[in-house]
Amino acid sequence: MAEETHLEETATSLGRETEQELPAEEVELLTESLQRVAVEEKQLRSVAQVILSKVSPLFVPYWEVPEGAGARVRRSIGTFALRNFDPFLMLDEFFVRKPAGFPDHPHRGFETVTYMLEGKFNHEDFAGHKGTIGPGDLQWMTAGRGIVHAEMPATDGLNHGLQLWVNLPKSGKMVAPRYQELRDADVPRAKSSDGKVVVKVIAGESYGVTAKTETHTPIFYLDVRMERGARYEQV
Repeated sequence: MAEETHLEETATSLGRETEQELPAEEVELLTESLQRVAVEEKQLRSVAQVILSKVSPLFVPYWEVPEGAGARVRRSIGTFALRNFDPFLMLDEFFVRKPAGFPDHPHRGFETVTYMLEGKFNHEDFAGHKGTIGPGDLQWMTAGRGIVHAEMPATDGLNHGLQLWVNLPKSGKMVAPRYQELRDADVPRAKSSDGKVVVKVIAGESYGVTAKTETHTPIFYLDVRMERGARYEQV
């Protein structure tokens, strides 16, 4: 105990000596250096905020979450990072192989838009409607007052696509369920004047071409393909 007290006294004494022996010029230089570091740190933070404000809209984070029976999806809209984005409630990118899938489940009060990129998916609901969509095909389902359906992979390979949930306005919450299904070849295409940009118009319009789908909420859903060096503007 006495030894610890002696060490503390020695350390305190050394600290006092160091403080007394430090020249005023060095104290001033040290203070200036610390102030410069603080200013530079503040400037770096400002630059970082500007960069993030420019870049973050281009890179939407996603969460990989379990869905259905053994399936996993990458969810970008509908996460804590992007949850208040009405009328868009959810956007999932799915990569599903048998036997995983999305067996019977209910929907109500919104629309689901399924856009296949690879493979095929079977759809069947409790009202007897059924069908299969493949690469480039589109199914726009208005759940309205309620529907129970199943979505299951139709091939043994990879079945890859996107599903977007679009909120219905108050006036459309209780409409009768409805389907709009378009094969890839039936989805309108638009081209830029130089032919370097091709737009698949799923909803809304582009380059004067209007989508065939009828929507309760006016939105744009476009699949844009561009050649290197091309420029695309949506007015």
